[in-house]
Amino acid sequence: MTTLQGAWRNLIVAALVGAAAGFGQAPYDLPVVLFAAFAVAFWLAGRQQTVRSAALLGWAFGTGYFLHSLHWIVSPFLVDVPRHGWMAPFALVFMAAGLALFWGAAFAGARYLSRGTIWPLALCLAAAEMIRAYIFTGFPWATPAQALVDVAAGQGLAFVGPHGVNLALLICAALGVGIFRTGPARYAGVFGAGAAAALLLMPPFAPTAQMTEHSLRLIQPNAPQKDKWDPHKAYTFYYRQLELTAAPPHASGQAPDLIIWPETAIPWALPYGEEALVPIAEAAGQATVTLGVQRTRDLRFFNSMVVLDPKGAVTQTYDKHHLVPFGEYMPFGDLLARIGIHGLAPQNGAGFSAGPGPELLDFGALGQALPLICYEAVFAHDVNGAPQRPAFLIQITNDAWFGKGAGPKQHLAQARMRAMEQGLPLARAANTGISAMIDPWGRVTASLPLNTAGFVDAVLPGPAPATLYARTGDLPLALLLILGLAAAALGRRRS
Repeated sequence: MTTLQGAWRNLIVAALVGAAAGFGQAPYDLPVVLFAAFAVAFWLAGRQQTVRSAALLGWAFGTGYFLHSLHWIVSPFLVDVPRHGWMAPFALVFMAAGLALFWGAAFAGARYLSRGTIWPLALCLAAAEMIRAYIFTGFPWATPAQALVDVAAGQGLAFVGPHGVNLALLICAALGVGIFRTGPARYAGVFGAGAAAALLLMPPFAPTAQMTEHSLRLIQPNAPQKDKWDPHKAYTFYYRQLELTAAPPHASGQAPDLIIWPETAIPWALPYGEEALVPIAEAAGQATVTLGVQRTRDLRFFNSMVVLDPKGAVTQTYDKHHLVPFGEYMPFGDLLARIGIHGLAPQNGAGFSAGPGPELLDFGALGQALPLICYEAVFAHDVNGAPQRPAFLIQITNDAWFGKGAGPKQHLAQARMRAMEQGLPLARAANTGISAMIDPWGRVTASLPLNTAGFVDAVLPGPAPATLYARTGDLPLALLLILGLAAAALGRRRS
């Protein structure tokens, strides 16, 4: 009974430590707390005697972390509380517990390989986070590197990407455990903890961004999700965006060259809603307009971004290719539809279909841009998959789904990560969220507050030279992790 009580106590402590690690993410932005929590988790891992106990410890730690970091996931279920509110706690718990399985497997693998040392845990956790970003279409939200966008350590994204930054953070956490030991391990611990503390407390160091001669206008209509598709209120938000588009420039006086409306900016699907595009082009005057729309073709639906000419005709179209499972489509939806099961958003005729992949839109003198629709900005490897290097990135999104706090702020942090990884500016227009202009080093140069209707006119920064990560992607780190884990396995076999 005493052993069982001790096991439960360890799991509760691990879950609380994981929850503390969540303070590293927005809206708290305390990366030092995140680092300290990981160091404690490494220390706890070193005390586990079996693979099973290590797996349970890692799962509890991950569950606490994801419960805290992803608490905003309940927001979509609260849009219509009478119908969907009961699902909210189940969605959060199942999501957190499911994602924590990756960390549980990492702790188990490290214990199997370690033979009394904890350094393999840094490799296993970094590998687990990389796998989490890819497998089952991927969900890298709340990866530890996401907490570092406001500190010097975050600039490492330009060199090694999010998974490389994760590995560096975890290695420092493993070294930091040595503080509690004697001999050389203590010196290594002091070094690891000191290096991490410096990089997690120092502000980013980067050159001043070079500005172009072009101005962009980011439109934020602030349509609550519960009202966005209400037929009695749809025209309110449409006309609000027209007024914001036609408004005179801000104090700078520079008229915008490009006006960006957010995701699903109008409630009418194309081609049936084409008449709504003409007033948009007229309100824009000489500026080009790009906006998010839904469109249909051959009984299939697409979440798209289109570019308008001065007469309101669509000249370019991009279809979102990385869709949200269970939100925009049902996995295996086409197969299920063949046997008469038309569940949540099956792709065959009742939901969204995926576009062909990353594509560039041409904005003339501004250069080419890589469009990212909402969720697509979460995936570093998708942005790296552009057919060629663009001049800037555009993200349109509807963050009304993500609530009024942590969700939109974390989504903005990920947009900043993509800018740093690529060395490219990013223009972000949100329905309600945080519309912002971001420079190639991830700094926000202009923005609108959360849950505010309005527009922001911002000068487009120029691109920085292509980063190391933009040229190499995740493959070098994946090979490094494989070699490191192979070396650990070989060491175990020899011992």
